[in-house]
Amino acid sequence: MNKPILPGSTIGILGGGQLGKMMAIDAKQMGYRVVVLDPGEDGPCAQVADRHIQANLDDIPAAIQLAEEADVITYEFENVDLQLASELESRQKLPQGAYALQVTQDREKEKAVLTEAGVKVAPYHIVKTSEELQAAVTSLGYPCVMKTTRGGYDGKGQWKLISEEDFKQLNGQVEKSGPCIVESWLPFTMEISVVMTRGGDGDVKLFPIPENSHEDHILKRSIVPARINSEILKKAQQAAQAIAEHIQFLGTFTVELFVVDNEIYVNEMAPRPHNSGHYTIEACNVSQFGQHIRAICGLPLLEIDTPYAAVMTNILGEEAEEFYTNAAAFQQSHVHLYGKDAIKPKRKMGHVTRIANKLEEIL
Repeated sequence: MNKPILPGSTIGILGGGQLGKMMAIDAKQMGYRVVVLDPGEDGPCAQVADRHIQANLDDIPAAIQLAEEADVITYEFENVDLQLASELESRQKLPQGAYALQVTQDREKEKAVLTEAGVKVAPYHIVKTSEELQAAVTSLGYPCVMKTTRGGYDGKGQWKLISEEDFKQLNGQVEKSGPCIVESWLPFTMEISVVMTRGGDGDVKLFPIPENSHEDHILKRSIVPARINSEILKKAQQAAQAIAEHIQFLGTFTVELFVVDNEIYVNEMAPRPHNSGHYTIEACNVSQFGQHIRAICGLPLLEIDTPYAAVMTNILGEEAEEFYTNAAAFQQSHVHLYGKDAIKPKRKMGHVTRIANKLEEIL
């Protein structure tokens, strides 16, 4: 990026969910205007944006309109249409480029790129037929996990195999789902993530590492700082730096990892701000969203200071009512409700963060 995009300019956001909303809030606090492209009528980001282009996220004419109105464009999720992303990149409006999207949209390519970066991943095979699935399971052994190479999130598009019976139930699934990746099931003791931001000048800032717990494949809680030893901390940071150097992404980027004994294995990546980084809003001097806006606009990144420990808990649909009916739910808590159009079970409706000088005070 050659010329910084300064406040007073307009930032375009592809996607109108909660990540877009939190990006927009930080952008507007810095003095930018925001226009969002999203098919929803009244999505979270549209509620705070200056303008809303209501169209599908693969609508090329709508994206061109967004490019005409915005000085720079970013995205809030990785399943952006690649043709659309390439069009915006060719117009020099998408400084993040299309490459990171291309990598993270395809688990086969993602694993190959991670291997090229020199980081550890679980042993895996790519399968396209039931016969190849049989060979992969024979090679890797039980337990293992099969995931679609494209799409899938929060546990969708993946199946755990712990016995021959599970294998039999997947008969024909590969042919229905398309290419899949089969990975060894790692006996991890903890899941952690590295949330980091890379500026246009190559400067990389790493946020403190959260320890993440999931329920039904959905992130439930992030604890900061993660309760890991200094060796694991160093290995996770080194892996993140290696990936940053190899991919040369721009903006806030997240790497999810498994801790297995005293080693770390990279599970997957997200080329955007991440659910596990929400704690940064209250616990750090700059949030993952504010740092992201700085990066895409060519502004210097801030040195990260974290004066507080934090626990961030997702509010799912079945838990949301309490926050609309009970003021006590706000006691000693920073509550973020996203403003989604309908409350549904297992849907992320918001999050709540508690901070303190020491983690023990929260736990």
